[in-house]
Amino acid sequence: MKITPLADRILVRPIDEPEKKKGGIIIPDTAKEKPQEGEVLAVGKGRISEAGERIVPEVKKGDKVLFGKYSGTEINVDDEKYLILRESDILAIV
Repeated sequence: MKITPLADRILVRPIDEPEKKKGGIIIPDTAKEKPQEGEVLAVGKGRISEAGERIVPEVKKGDKVLFGKYSGTEINVDDEKYLILRESDILAIV
């Protein structure tokens, strides 16, 4: 797989939390909350400021990050799910 994000976009692989069962009830996949933690796989070169200078993203490949619940765009490549986020969608580096 060769995906290169552009500008301030970041390619993230969501990290699924282990399934938790309470009282023997199994929650279907459609009712589960989306993961909000992921691993950065690729980072764009950064956005261009109004002054024409490149602003390099603070995250780097390999970082674990927290992001908004419904942020980014989901893509499927080779039966794996990925997210493409803007740097502003990332809340924190873990």
